[in-house]
Amino acid sequence: MKAPVIAIVVPCYNEEQVLPVSIPSLLSALDSMVTDNLIAPESYLMCCDDGSKDSTWNQINRYHQMDSRVKGLRFSNNRGQQFALLAGLLNVVDHCDAAITIDADLQDDVGAMHRMVEKFRIGTEIVYGVRHGRESDSWFKRNTARGFYSLQRNLGLETVYDHADFRLMSRNAIKLLSQYGEQNLFLRGIVPLLGLTSDTVEYDRKERCAGSSKYSIRRMLGFSIDGITSFSSRPIRMILTVGVLLLLLDIAMTIYVFISYMGNNVIPGWTSLMLSVWFLGSLILISLGIVGEYIGKIFVEVKNRPRYIIKEYLID
Repeated sequence: MKAPVIAIVVPCYNEEQVLPVSIPSLLSALDSMVTDNLIAPESYLMCCDDGSKDSTWNQINRYHQMDSRVKGLRFSNNRGQQFALLAGLLNVVDHCDAAITIDADLQDDVGAMHRMVEKFRIGTEIVYGVRHGRESDSWFKRNTARGFYSLQRNLGLETVYDHADFRLMSRNAIKLLSQYGEQNLFLRGIVPLLGLTSDTVEYDRKERCAGSSKYSIRRMLGFSIDGITSFSSRPIRMILTVGVLLLLLDIAMTIYVFISYMGNNVIPGWTSLMLSVWFLGSLILISLGIVGEYIGKIFVEVKNRPRYIIKEYLID
């Protein structure tokens, strides 16, 4: 097989401290794979600036002047990592045989890209980078991540366990991905739906090479909710199931109250009344919130606004 052209897509948001480390490291990884005749010398980086507020774009521009293999695009405002990944993939699809997406912080193992390309060269169209373990995570993050993956499976969402957005996709896979036009983008759920031949590569996740994480607990929770509500209607069905169960409980309570009334055994119960009101009130609010999530997504989708606006390119 002829050595393929590989594009490494790197989403960046306020990564001025990281890029002086990550860009040279990624270029070195390209050089190593070219030396091994694994990829073509025309392989390159595509850095996608997600509307950064610091000097991230200036850093990308500087490296582009130093090495033409460093290319870039810049959003007019912040749209989120998923859109930065998508924009990068759609802009390289006609200029590569496959693309690898990796975060700028280099917590994902650069060395694993070598094995990804090897699997691609034997016909695998999607190669997922999967964490070997989560020993480096805090107890809270480790257990919440496991709970999130379990919840996804229980709600019918097909994802790869312990996989984030470190993956290789062939040109064919990216073109199929481009046909998905939703605004509520969750690539970890969309990519498995493509149904192409896939494999995994295990690696040990590292600490950030510099800077701080852009994913707060609030953003991680929002990302999790987006992933579930974008791919599964099961939460709404669960509301219906709970409603039916409560109806049966209400019928049983009605019979109990009627028997108590007939036997003159009715004692006013403030505690039980208040507990019932609070329980049902909370259930109603939770149900409305879940339904509201879906209505909100419909609202966003029907407006059909541009998913992102690219302000500048560094392609030449």
